[in-house]
Amino acid sequence: MSGPEHLVGVLGGMGPAATAEFYAKLIRRTPVTRDQDHLRVAIWADPTVPDRVGAVLGGTTDPYPAMLEGARRLRDLGATVAVMPCHTAHVFLHALVRDSGLRFLDMVAETVAELERRPGTAGGIGLLGTRATLASGLYQNRLRAERFDVVLPEETTQWQVDLAIKKVKQGNPRAAGQHLDNAVRAMARTDASTIVLACTELPLAARHLTSAGGPALLDPTDLLADAVIRECGGTPPAKGGNKAG
Repeated sequence: MSGPEHLVGVLGGMGPAATAEFYAKLIRRTPVTRDQDHLRVAIWADPTVPDRVGAVLGGTTDPYPAMLEGARRLRDLGATVAVMPCHTAHVFLHALVRDSGLRFLDMVAETVAELERRPGTAGGIGLLGTRATLASGLYQNRLRAERFDVVLPEETTQWQVDLAIKKVKQGNPRAAGQHLDNAVRAMARTDASTIVLACTELPLAARHLTSAGGPALLDPTDLLADAVIRECGGTPPAKGGNKAG
């Protein structure tokens, strides 16, 4: 489906498990009949990029030099389109586009566009993500501009989200699922009809949810993978289901 003119650049390592999962999703969601139908992909996974959450909350740009270095390496490899499977890092997306010259697909924009396309989306849009992603307003500003009501987690719920993200990064997604389950149950008691998993570790935890029913879960990394496939001339799979992963 892709042809040699396309090279997808993945600026990753933030964190490593989420980067590996994104590539796995890209493979699973690409319509193929043989190896040669898959996309050419270059992954720059640098787990030494300084903490994005602390930087955004502290108002610093500590991670940016390492992120820019990775973007420039992908550019020099010939990447024709790039993605960054990390929500908090999207705070730096516009600067990366400006300074690297790479064309990045925007995971936040893809998510808002998908919510707009969904017929009959009622109730509020719940957001679960890092404290920095929520504090930055990345999602809230765009959602409210499109007249969506936004539901943010209370502090006790956010603490469960923090733990879920931490457990995935520690290599324990099952324990992460227990914490995410607590957060989803709490959000189910609000008017959120859809919950955006606005951290790329959370879909890994979502595989271990035990709650049935409740708000639909939306995984933006699915949408980002589909956007890559469309950009490279393919047709993503039909959407369905209400559980992320």
